[in-house]
Amino acid sequence: MALDLSVVARNWPLIATGVVAMMAVKGLCVYAVARFTRSSHADALDRAVLMAQGGEFAFVLFAAAQVAGVIDAPANANLTAIVVLSMALTPLVVLLARNFIRRDAEQSMDGIDEADGLGGSVLIIGFGRFGQVMSQALLARDVDVTIIDTDIEMIRSAGEFGFKVYYGDGRRLDVLHASGAGTARAIAVCIDNHVAANQIAELCRGQFPQAKLLVRAFDREHALELVALDVDYHIRETFESAVRFGQAALEALDVEADEAARVSEEVRRLDAERFSLEVAAGDVRAGRPLIIGNTAPATPTPFTTPRRESQRLDRGGEDAAAEQGGG
Repeated sequence: MALDLSVVARNWPLIATGVVAMMAVKGLCVYAVARFTRSSHADALDRAVLMAQGGEFAFVLFAAAQVAGVIDAPANANLTAIVVLSMALTPLVVLLARNFIRRDAEQSMDGIDEADGLGGSVLIIGFGRFGQVMSQALLARDVDVTIIDTDIEMIRSAGEFGFKVYYGDGRRLDVLHASGAGTARAIAVCIDNHVAANQIAELCRGQFPQAKLLVRAFDREHALELVALDVDYHIRETFESAVRFGQAALEALDVEADEAARVSEEVRRLDAERFSLEVAAGDVRAGRPLIIGNTAPATPTPFTTPRRESQRLDRGGEDAAAEQGGG
């Protein structure tokens, strides 16, 4: 009802250009945000197409701008036409774009094998940098491993370096069965998404009890969640490398290698003790007193000023108090 067809007829080059420009710029921004939040290319493109249209609030803004004298009536009519046409064209653009997205997805699977009828002693789920490094110890001992991932580009790249990686989503029970989880002696979850890692861990713990479950922890809070899921082993992805880095920093300051190693071991011990307290309390802040900070501990301030100085509570303090007539 807000669309003035006579305005569209008179100014169609300007309006057509405005529709294309607005949808392209908005779609690009939506795509960039989706990719930044780790959505796949296909998902980001789908969201960009769905959200490229203008919104109804634009009509309110245009009317207010005209009343305030910021724009005139012809400009209001042209801008309104651009928004209305973008909304009307969105369903057609979505159908067209999804057709291309589907074709692109089908083409991108060329040369990629999906997990099916696989088996191995160890199932590795996720083959990013963490999974690639952890696999080296297994492969060095000729352990039979099966690797699955959902990143098609990474799967192709891994093939160039001598790795066979199958396409499969570890959050799906049918994929886990097809990947050999039912006969695996160990399942290593190496993905960097802690929510998905928890889903996989919970699924594997309930469905494949014969396998040892090892999970990469995103951070300390995630490690506590994994303990609650009863995984057999977890490690925070940056902890050990950070401890070794600190040890190297000490050695760079001419601290003896043995002393630097001793300090690093003490850091590990304190962290393990702190983590035990956090597990028992169910709170990541429970072990704060064991953190080695760079500020002095806070000194409690009494509510009222004491009338006399404090006394020691050992034997010497008691004798001194007796001599002064104290009870």
